[in-house]
Amino acid sequence: MMHRTCYIVFFFVLSLAFQAKAQEKKALFIILDGIQRELLKKNPTPNLDEIADRGGYYEAHVGGEAGGYSETPTISAVGYNSLLTGVWVNKHNVKGNSIRQPNYHYWTIFRHFKKQYPDKTTAVYSTWLDNRTKLVGENLEDTGNFLLDYHFDGLEVDTLGYPHDDKSDYINKIDQEVAAYAAAEVAAKAPDLTWVYLQYTDDMGHKYGESPQMDQAIQEADRQVGLIWDAIKMRENEQGEDWMIVITTDHGRGEGGFHHGGQSEAERATWIVANRKFNEVASQTPGIVDIFPTIASYLDLNIPKNQAMEVDGISLLGEAYASHLRGTLSGASLKLNWKSYGSGETARVWATSTNQFRYGNSDLYRLLGEVNLDNESAAFDLKANYNNLKVVLELPSGYANVWVSNAD
Repeated sequence: MMHRTCYIVFFFVLSLAFQAKAQEKKALFIILDGIQRELLKKNPTPNLDEIADRGGYYEAHVGGEAGGYSETPTISAVGYNSLLTGVWVNKHNVKGNSIRQPNYHYWTIFRHFKKQYPDKTTAVYSTWLDNRTKLVGENLEDTGNFLLDYHFDGLEVDTLGYPHDDKSDYINKIDQEVAAYAAAEVAAKAPDLTWVYLQYTDDMGHKYGESPQMDQAIQEADRQVGLIWDAIKMRENEQGEDWMIVITTDHGRGEGGFHHGGQSEAERATWIVANRKFNEVASQTPGIVDIFPTIASYLDLNIPKNQAMEVDGISLLGEAYASHLRGTLSGASLKLNWKSYGSGETARVWATSTNQFRYGNSDLYRLLGEVNLDNESAAFDLKANYNNLKVVLELPSGYANVWVSNAD
């Protein structure tokens, strides 16, 4: 009888261990640089299509609030950092590709992940070295000397191995190596949180615009995604892991498909492909900043409240409550509006006239009141005039925030 009991306990523990392994979550996101929506739809992309069939294709945007406080240049590194940090340029302070003074008080998804899960692994596989050294800020004092577990990048610096040419063939070769290396590492090591960045499509856009060269580059990018996707499927089938893959682009393109950086509709227009079905927020043209809280939600990250209140994005997973918070401030009158998803829930409204978080300090918030989210609007008499207010809508799960300036 004792032996039988021991066997039952053993197999019960073994079963629990297998279930835990089967439920192990891993996330990987890919940025394919500068692919406008129309060309993505036009070109055959069987691997992206297969991923979308599991989850979905979603039209998205970059650029912050056009004409508002968070308006953000539609420039590559600016977009990457908006994804990494979940905030627009007025907070992360990466204004161009030179990446001169990032505000590291707005933590990247990697730093949050490693803080909560120090024993789990992170990886960056990139055609551009600055993604790791400047944006992620590996081993910098300002990022707490954060270290990735795996990386593969910097090949563009090797001008002997990859001599630079006018047609960007060297970037094409580097993309191929980065994608192949990332696929091999996923298959062998399965990092828990991974970023893959591929550049060649943006080079073709700048050089040739909407062209056969750009079409070919998009199709090649899809093949490279396929290498990584195949490795993920292998891990799911053989190791029982649960993977989320998200693919996006960092900006659209202007007339003719050549340039970007401004606030035209075409330059702001992007897309997201994922192997997960997103919630109703995804039907409202989500922003690149929404990817950060989506990955955080998937990986069960608990972002500290003072940092979570700064995140500009809304999770595309789980129940949707509200998004697209906007406001106007006239004298002492604050008016807010938002998009509701019919949850019938209430939310609390907080406001502060300070912005000490950007310096690494805390802001003192004042509770303005509680609102019914289904009303989609609210007004408050502040009893005093403020030049600017940071307003936060505390949802049943997560936060929405907006900066408003006094019109008077």
